Amino acid sequence: MSTKCTRPSLPVAIVAATLLSTAAGAQSPARLEVRPFVGAFIPTGDQRDFLEDAVLTGAEISLRASRSASITVGLGWSPSKDRITSGSQTIDIYQYDVGVELRPGSSSTDGYGFSPFVGAGIGGRTYNYRDLDIDSGTNFVSYAALGGDIGLGAVSVRVAARDYVSQFKPITGGGDTRTRNDIGIVVGLGYRF
Repeated sequence: MSTKCTRPSLPVAIVAATLLSTAAGAQSPARLEVRPFVGAFIPTGDQRDFLEDAVLTGAEISLRASRSASITVGLGWSPSKDRITSGSQTIDIYQYDVGVELRPGSSSTDGYGFSPFVGAGIGGRTYNYRDLDIDSGTNFVSYAALGGDIGLGAVSVRVAARDYVSQFKPITGGGDTRTRNDIGIVVGLGYRF
């Protein structure tokens, strides 16, 4: 019997290692940032055969655990369209995740300037047909992120891209669980407390 390694295992390992290392010794006081965002949900590969591009809106709360690491919790929503079901049905996609963002040691958004980051995380995604009497379906999701913040005092502007890998089990008609992929590109406005 062979064991197959899946892509979500890398983000899980990154999140766990960073949480342990930042908990061991924070180098600066924790700071909280609230960040609403808007952008685009872009299905790729097999996911594109099922869903259309859509707006992506939501918010993040980020806690800086050290000068170079933050823990980020996010909630998002996309009102996509199902390409397969007749009648161009709207399918609301709700996603929720927790992850870690790492910054170069010299980067900081404490004041003014640009601060790049990379990140990874895990979470879930719920698909819910708006007008069909079908139970919603929830699947595991992981992501890798790349972006940057432009600090403007207590306010920051964020541009970020996330590459999502998710399990997907069809909501209608049954079928096997498959790995799917999509991308989220967002612009956010943050406020630090």
